[in-house]
Amino acid sequence: MRRTLAALLLVTACSSSTPPTADPPPAADPSPAGVTVVATGLDTPWSLVFLPGGDALVSERDAARVLRIPTGGGAPSEVMRLPQTRPDGEGGLLGLAISPTYDDDGLVYAYLTAADDNRIVRFRLGGAVEPVLTGIPKGTIHNGGRIAFGPDGYLYVGTGDTGNRSLAQDPDSLGGKVLRLRPDGPAEVFSTGHRNVQGLAFDEKGQLYATEFGQNTFDEVNRVQQADNGGWPEVEGRGTGGGRFAEPLVTWETSEASPSGAAYLGGSVYVAALRGERLWKVPVAGGAPVPLLRGQYGRLRSVTVAPDGSLWLTTSNRDGRGDPVRDDDRVLRLAAG
Repeated sequence: MRRTLAALLLVTACSSSTPPTADPPPAADPSPAGVTVVATGLDTPWSLVFLPGGDALVSERDAARVLRIPTGGGAPSEVMRLPQTRPDGEGGLLGLAISPTYDDDGLVYAYLTAADDNRIVRFRLGGAVEPVLTGIPKGTIHNGGRIAFGPDGYLYVGTGDTGNRSLAQDPDSLGGKVLRLRPDGPAEVFSTGHRNVQGLAFDEKGQLYATEFGQNTFDEVNRVQQADNGGWPEVEGRGTGGGRFAEPLVTWETSEASPSGAAYLGGSVYVAALRGERLWKVPVAGGAPVPLLRGQYGRLRSVTVAPDGSLWLTTSNRDGRGDPVRDDDRVLRLAAG
C-alpha cells in the first residue's frame, strides 16, 4: 500500500507525435497496490473537490447533499443540502467547484438540475443559495454537469445535448457546449458541438481538456480551444469535417470508457471511466493511453488531484447502472508517494 504512484503507473509507452487511433492496444494493468479506501457508504457521489485546508467536499447526485470528508479520510458529514435540486435520470446535484478566492469569500459553486433547467448556483456552506447562471437545458440524459475554475479565474462548464442532438450546434442554446463565465456570470460559449461533457481539466499552461461521451461507437478526450467545434452530431470520434471540427486527442470504444471526470497530473490527463470501469492515463504529448484499476472498483465517476499530489476517485456503482458491493459508493485514494 506504500508503492508510489510513479511505480504504480510505470508502463512503457510508444513515443509518437500522432495521436493514438481508436481503441489503442492497452498496456497490462498495474497492481491496485497503492489504493486506499477513504470513505464508504455514499449515495451516487458525482463530484469531489478540495477546500484550501485539505478537506474534501463531495456532491451526491440523487440525495442533493454536499458531504465533507476529512483530509485523512473518515466518515463523511453533511454540510449542505440543496432542496431546489430535482434529481431525474442523469440529472441532480452534479459538479462542484471551489471559489479561487475561497479564503476571502467562502463560496462553493454547484451545477444542479432544478425544476425547469440545469443551472449554476453558489453558496457558503450552510447558507443561502444564489443562482449564477440559469437556462441550461435539462433532460433525463446528457446533462453534462462538470464545472471547474480555470487559471484565468473564469468558471468553465460542460453541458450536454439532453438527447436533443440539434442543441449542440444551435448558437442560441447553452446545451452541448463548454461555457465560460465570470464568477458572478454572465456566460459565453467557449466551444460548441459536444454531446455530453462531464470532465474538465487544465494543465500547467492553462490548456483545457474535456471528456466527451460518444453515442454507440467512440468516446473522446479533446484538447479544447476557444471557438472550437467538436462536430457533434455530424461527427462521432475522429473526423475533421474538412477542417471544420476539432480532432480528438484520443478516442476509445464506448465499452472501454464512458468518460466522466478528468484531472491533469504530471503530463497526463486521468479519466474516470464508468462503463469501462477503469482509470485511464492519457499522455497529452502522445502515446497509448494506459488503463489503471481495470475492474477493481466498478464504475468510476470522478478523479481529482489532492493537495498532497495523490488522486482521489469516486465510484458510481449505485447510479442504477452498476453492481454495488456492501461499501459502495466509495471514495478512493491513489497514493502519490
